[in-house]
Amino acid sequence: MKNVIVDYRIDIKEKNVLLENGYNVLTVPPCKDVYNAISGHPDIQLCMLNSNTAVVYKNMPYEFIKQLKELNLNIIKSKNDVKNKYPYDIILNAVNLKNFFIHNLKYTDDNLYKKISYKSLINVKQGYTKCSTAIISDNAIITSDTGISQAASKNGLDVLLLPNGDIELTNFDYGFIGGTCGILDNNTIAFYGNLENYKYGAEVLSFIKKYNLKPLYLRDSKLIDRGSILYF
Repeated sequence: MKNVIVDYRIDIKEKNVLLENGYNVLTVPPCKDVYNAISGHPDIQLCMLNSNTAVVYKNMPYEFIKQLKELNLNIIKSKNDVKNKYPYDIILNAVNLKNFFIHNLKYTDDNLYKKISYKSLINVKQGYTKCSTAIISDNAIITSDTGISQAASKNGLDVLLLPNGDIELTNFDYGFIGGTCGILDNNTIAFYGNLENYKYGAEVLSFIKKYNLKPLYLRDSKLIDRGSILYF
């Protein structure tokens, strides 16, 4: 079974593209403990440890957690609360790779930290680490955050650093690249929008091609930040 976790505000056309491509679509319920713009972003409420285990916000609705468990996703609940005020809304918003973990480690949830502490830990100032970062492979990322870029590069990761802007996010000047996309399987990366409508789309296409990824466009529009698309 191919499952994807998306923002509850996903457009019906976007959802249909995923369904037509054989994915089971699960919509994250709104989190009342954070501000509206990110209330449905999967990467605020979940952090995937691997393809069959996730750390989830402990106060997520029971029915949604039950749904995940019924799809054989092992669930570990966060120790801490997600709160409306930054930086207490970023406890799970981390970049988790096979051998590396990138986050503002001061605020990483305790239960998440226990599960990744054996990895190479890369501490950064940016709390919205996953929002700011598109994972391309276990050794490659795309970001607009210079701090993340520098820290990741020092640890041997391949990084495409892009300028900020040209990504839509409700009530904000712009969104972040990590919230526009997500790898669905070994050779597909889905985008909320079309890279042909993104100012830096050519650079992104060239970078993902290096890692044998093909884009799946969920809509023909500018890129939209709906929070990372999670796959299991």
